Amino acid sequence: MLRFLSHCGLLAVLALAGCRVRYAPVTTARPPLPATYAGSTDTTHLTDFTLPALLKDSMLVALVDTALQNSPDLHMALQRIRQAEGHYISSRGPLLPQVSTQGSAGVDRYGRYTMNGVGNEDTNLSPNVRGKRRIPNPVPDYFIGLRASWEIDLWGKLGQRRQAALLRWQASGQARQLARTVLTAEVARHYYTLLGFDAEMAILRENIDLQQKALDLVEVQKVAGRVTELAVQQFRAQLYGTQALRGQVTQQRLETENRLNTLLGRYPQPVPRGDSLEFIRLPGRILAGVPVQLLSRRPDLRQAENELAAAGLDAAAARADLLPTLTLTPYAGFNAFRPELLFNPASMAAGLLGGLAAPVFNRYGLQGQVVVAEARRQEAWYAYRKTLLTGVAEVYTSLQAIDNYRQVADLRRRETAELRRAALTARELFATGYATYLEVITAQRSVLEAELNLIHTKRDRLVAFIDLYRALGGTQ
Repeated sequence: MLRFLSHCGLLAVLALAGCRVRYAPVTTARPPLPATYAGSTDTTHLTDFTLPALLKDSMLVALVDTALQNSPDLHMALQRIRQAEGHYISSRGPLLPQVSTQGSAGVDRYGRYTMNGVGNEDTNLSPNVRGKRRIPNPVPDYFIGLRASWEIDLWGKLGQRRQAALLRWQASGQARQLARTVLTAEVARHYYTLLGFDAEMAILRENIDLQQKALDLVEVQKVAGRVTELAVQQFRAQLYGTQALRGQVTQQRLETENRLNTLLGRYPQPVPRGDSLEFIRLPGRILAGVPVQLLSRRPDLRQAENELAAAGLDAAAARADLLPTLTLTPYAGFNAFRPELLFNPASMAAGLLGGLAAPVFNRYGLQGQVVVAEARRQEAWYAYRKTLLTGVAEVYTSLQAIDNYRQVADLRRRETAELRRAALTARELFATGYATYLEVITAQRSVLEAELNLIHTKRDRLVAFIDLYRALGGTQ
């Protein structure tokens, strides 16, 4: 007995040693957020911040709806949600008894000089054992019934893993919302890029007409002897350059249209457009709210929060794996050594076995799993912190871009108006001999560049508005 107790004590000590694990402390406190976006005192948050609602473009509304219905990216996100749901459903299983129906048959032949052989022979000599109750040799064994195995969740690790699966399911739902937001923003970005290319094509056509007229005029003046062939070549070269630029813009517009069709889940085809870029008006005031409101608006932040919480639960469950586990294994059914007696009421059998087990020699493997889980938890915290920093920076950058591009657009309009007047003056002076053909060519080139820069600035401001929509969390 003393030896048995000493062995039990040794096992208890080893079990307790297996429960000890060292790991680095984990930081999971939420990083502090700035009170405002660079001093902005706006505390009102956009509640219905959707691009179609604010820009009033029916064509954009239709394209976004088509993308949300047909996009392969969204359908893939939906399947990832279903996978996460399946993991959550399966995580509920360990909390319940694992019950299985079992039917088994076997046979044992005991030697005469074994304990079972002697015991069975002695039993058969008893006057109480007669007829079908006598034990044959070999001994068949038949069983039909239910067997179960149930791990009692002493330390809550099974519930923690179930909760972690639930959080990841919810995180996958946020990932789908993020995909919807990104898709809507990308559709709008490509749509306004197309409108920008349409405006560039209109400008190029107008300039090609003007340059063609200037070329015709200088050819007439060459015949009259007022200019040389060099002037004609310069005007013709400028016309060719503008025509080549039109070809480049045509190809860029086609590529953008095809990328948009891919987002819409369809093959290349013409994309209908609404109002020209010139007639699109952005809201005069943008209410972005305060950074703390991003926590409830941005799906990537909510996803990162869920992933961080799930990683914490995984780490707690990994630590609980080092503790003893209690397992119950009950059974109930019919058990007999003669098949004709198997379903006899007297063959009913039931039993219950409880076992308490603690890791001993595999503690290093479990400790390693704890270290891995804690590292993943720390990684999830840094990912959450990075997402938070990125979100605040994106909103601030987009707000500044909208304001800065508005000022740039005002200056570009003034520049373009002045250069148009300068080009008209240069042509009039050239016709009367007070300006050289080089001054006319330079003025025309400057007008074309200014008009294209104005279109680019308008498009950039629209893109900044789209980026703000996405940075604030998109469609809720």
